[in-house]
Amino acid sequence: MKLTTSIRKKYRVSNKLKKVASSDRYRLSISRSSRNISAQIIDDTKNITLLSASSVEKDIKANSKVNKTELSKIVAEKLAKKAQEKKIKKIFFDRGIYKYHGRVKIFAETLRKNGMEF
Repeated sequence: MKLTTSIRKKYRVSNKLKKVASSDRYRLSISRSSRNISAQIIDDTKNITLLSASSVEKDIKANSKVNKTELSKIVAEKLAKKAQEKKIKKIFFDRGIYKYHGRVKIFAETLRKNGMEF
């Protein structure tokens, strides 16, 4: 089976992170569409999702007049708050197929401001 360019790019980024991953850090995987953004913190040793946050959740969806960059800030703050409750501070940032630019960059910077290290 021939893989598309976007799938190859996603595997390339994820596999590089998994090679250097240690047991004290988890992977933060991000995905975005033209309207929404979502992220999840994954434990690759156990293959389970520990936390997730998305702009499709009801309490975030109530702010319908918010633009996409503000939406990514809100989701990042919510994810950082959940991570602090579970005492997760160190993560690897898996940007997937997306460039570190625009909403993805704003998401990462907001996480750093709220105490996450990567």
